[in-house]
Amino acid sequence: MSKSIGQTRWAIAEGYIPAYSHGPEPQFTSHETACLLNASDQDAHVEITIYFSDREPVGPYRIVVPARRTKHLRFNDLTDPEPIPHDTDYASVIESDVPIVVQHTRLDSRQSENALLTTIAYASSN
Repeated sequence: MSKSIGQTRWAIAEGYIPAYSHGPEPQFTSHETACLLNASDQDAHVEITIYFSDREPVGPYRIVVPARRTKHLRFNDLTDPEPIPHDTDYASVIESDVPIVVQHTRLDSRQSENALLTTIAYASSN
């Protein structure tokens, strides 16, 4: 029996998918990733809403993270209800029906010297 950890509501205030990449695909494709950890005994039903500076939000994007599993979700791969545009600033709110942990990672491979950013998302207590 595992104990759930994390929160049910998370925010990533910074998002950006570069329009191009340098290097072999898919390993060096520029991307944004949400690493989702579900340590509970129940599947996590996750909804992601994307916010933009110049238009209405898009979502929810729906994902299931099985019990006691992790999922590394590339924002580049989200297509329903619509793909997230490249070269566009955005933010995301991630909501789950069970507590999860969210980590944000970006690979920017526009140059041959790659840049990798990672941070824990903001966890809301309400």
